[in-house]
Amino acid sequence: MTKLSVNINKIALLRNARGGNLPDVVKAAIDCEHFGAQGITVHPRPDERHIRYADVRAIKPILTTEFNIEGYPIPRFLDLVLEVNPAQVTLVPDAPNALTSNAGWDTIKNESFLTEVVTELKNHGIRTSIFIETDTHMIENAAKIGTDRIELYTERYAAMYPVDSPKAILPYIEAANVALSCNLGINAGHDLNLQNLKYFANNIPGLLEVSIGHALICDALYYGLENTIQMYLRCLKPSSLA
Repeated sequence: MTKLSVNINKIALLRNARGGNLPDVVKAAIDCEHFGAQGITVHPRPDERHIRYADVRAIKPILTTEFNIEGYPIPRFLDLVLEVNPAQVTLVPDAPNALTSNAGWDTIKNESFLTEVVTELKNHGIRTSIFIETDTHMIENAAKIGTDRIELYTERYAAMYPVDSPKAILPYIEAANVALSCNLGINAGHDLNLQNLKYFANNIPGLLEVSIGHALICDALYYGLENTIQMYLRCLKPSSLA
């Protein structure tokens, strides 16, 4: 079964909007695990507008599931993840002022840089994942770089899904098959939700993990956090119906 890693950035954003410690980000991470999430994801950005570096340090010791830290590998970020030593680091090519992740890596243009970063992380026993689009050449070069996994950027799938779901999923199936042929693990994330997740999970071969934050936290406003996590987990259960 594909694992669900809950991105808690939006919980931190809500806290930061008012100051203080409500909602409590550390408690939220514990609760997500208790409610069934198999991982916690955070994406600390340089301006710390949601998850703060201090949050990352506070969350790591209390987790019993996998900790996935996303981000652009500036020196400060790398210092943080080498200190905290999460299960996985997902490298994302975000500009410092990016509102949200909006592109995958060009693994050909950035081959030397990414190889250096991936090697450093793996030398410290940290699993690596590269945020990437469905271009098969980029996926093949990700394998050359030495990453353990890729994370498929699913915004294009999510946008097209309501209009033509078979057409929306096709490039992701092709990308996943190429990744598997290169011995890469497959993660996915961005704009996956209760409407499109089951179809995606049922059709992508070898899908190991999805990281979901914005949609899941929005749904939790209506359904409650525990119920929402269970709803997402049900979408990830293997099914003969795509």
